[in-house]
Amino acid sequence: MHKKNKELAKIFEKIADILEFLGDNPYRIGSYRRVADLISELPEDIEELSRTGKLSRLPGIGSSTLLKIEEFLKTGTVKKYEDLRKRVPEDLLELMDAPGVGPKTLRVAYDKLGVRTKEDFIKVLKDGSLARLPGFGPRKVEKIFKGIELWKSTRERIPLIEAYPMAEDVVEYMKEEKSVKEISIAGSLRRMKETIGDIDILVAAEKKDWGKIHEHFVNYPEADKVLAKGETKSSITLRNGRQVDLRTVEPESWGAALQYFTGSKEHNIRVRDIAKEKGLKINEYGVFRADTEERLGGETEEEVYRLVGMEWIPPEIRENWGEIELALEGKIPNLVELKDIKGDFHVHTNWSDGVSPIEEVVEQAYRMGYQYIVIGDHSQSARVANGLTPERYREQWRIIKRLNEVYNPKGFYILRGAEVDILPDGSLDLPDEVLEEFDFVVASIHSRLGQDNTYRILKAMENPYVNLIGHPTGKAYGQREGYPLDMDKIIEVARETGTALEINTFRVDLSPENIRKCVEAGVMMAIVTDAHSVVHLPYMKVGVGIARRGWATPEFILNTRSVEEVREFVLKKRRASSIL
Repeated sequence: MHKKNKELAKIFEKIADILEFLGDNPYRIGSYRRVADLISELPEDIEELSRTGKLSRLPGIGSSTLLKIEEFLKTGTVKKYEDLRKRVPEDLLELMDAPGVGPKTLRVAYDKLGVRTKEDFIKVLKDGSLARLPGFGPRKVEKIFKGIELWKSTRERIPLIEAYPMAEDVVEYMKEEKSVKEISIAGSLRRMKETIGDIDILVAAEKKDWGKIHEHFVNYPEADKVLAKGETKSSITLRNGRQVDLRTVEPESWGAALQYFTGSKEHNIRVRDIAKEKGLKINEYGVFRADTEERLGGETEEEVYRLVGMEWIPPEIRENWGEIELALEGKIPNLVELKDIKGDFHVHTNWSDGVSPIEEVVEQAYRMGYQYIVIGDHSQSARVANGLTPERYREQWRIIKRLNEVYNPKGFYILRGAEVDILPDGSLDLPDEVLEEFDFVVASIHSRLGQDNTYRILKAMENPYVNLIGHPTGKAYGQREGYPLDMDKIIEVARETGTALEINTFRVDLSPENIRKCVEAGVMMAIVTDAHSVVHLPYMKVGVGIARRGWATPEFILNTRSVEEVREFVLKKRRASSIL
């Protein structure tokens, strides 16, 4: 997301939170939230939209909103926001970001219990004061407490979907310094871990150029503070508080340093133990004979692993989870790659809660080299997401039909899809006679997230028209823990019914552990962006990284299949059901 879009969206979201805390008009609060969502998912830079006059033509941007946006672009803030901030303690403003807390809960604690700080709020959670108030109770308070713990952990660690674009921006900036010969993200982010601590960047360059490379780094436009500046390592914090570390090495040590600084610690220890058994020594500078210190190599990672008798190991699986033993035998699996992906199965447009028109989504997917895209807006039960009735889906299909007449001759196909709600009893939000008309159906749970939802998902998978279970565990990494679920049973029935399970890029759901279980059980999965704007579609590469971390190979990923094979996948389940 463009920097100013992100900052401005946060301001509008905070205005809505404060107004809700103050008990303002619900319509006004909702209006601010809608504007925040719109701005956060705009593919264009809001400054450019304002300059060209396109901003005023966007739906949902009225004259009052336009004035606030222009004020922000001129001054860097919005006076209304600054005035409102003075009416709520700063500590409570921060707590509004915690899952399960919210402005209304804080207002009750403020009015009834005299809460003014985070410490006050934690105290009334622990001593039972909040639980004794009407509308709360022990279970609700326990849920709030878990939300705060989750919020605290995400402040310390960055969710993958946030960290990766940040790191990519730094890498692109560093490439402007022409003396950089090699550059890569390193650390847990290169391993595509679900959350990371700091962002690690590694650069190879001639030693004489290290000084100007570090000088360039500390002048990164998004840098807030320079924590350290040296010849081999420098550290900065960004304006959002996240730390970025840069290390420089000589080109001859590039592979050894990249292997060393990628980790994991457990993986590296095991590799070095094996090297020691062979009379070798490995460090960030290269591979050496232990007795003579003769340097044998280290310019590439492949060389490092080869000298120890292994094939190269993809960074995503370097966790000492069995990958080293396979590498010694030359049996590392052929993990799925971004170039294998032929389409996306879970994409929203402005017909439901997305911001981009169908035409823009389709064109972006086509430009990405895809063979197909599933337009899968929410169904009618998702009222807050402007879910579609059968009549509105049919209106949408007319647009899809017209677009297919343009794109099909180019080898690109738009599939009629839906994200259908799984209702509390396990039935679906649309009748079978409507579901039968779709090309592809995703079924997801969006309600009763605190209960065991195994039954609901099992029943949904029995429906012949359900092809993919959306975000199966209900987890949204850094925002919400998943609901209780018998995942082993879900995987078993997914295989039996011919239903795929979703790897949701934004939520990291499935987790790498569950992905590996699916691979071992022979269950098909689909990597999706759950895009609500065209800017989200390229995040597929993060989803591929998550899949690779779960040892997923192309044969278990549905979006590596051609459009004909996807249609056959859908028909096979329908035919199997009709036989039964």
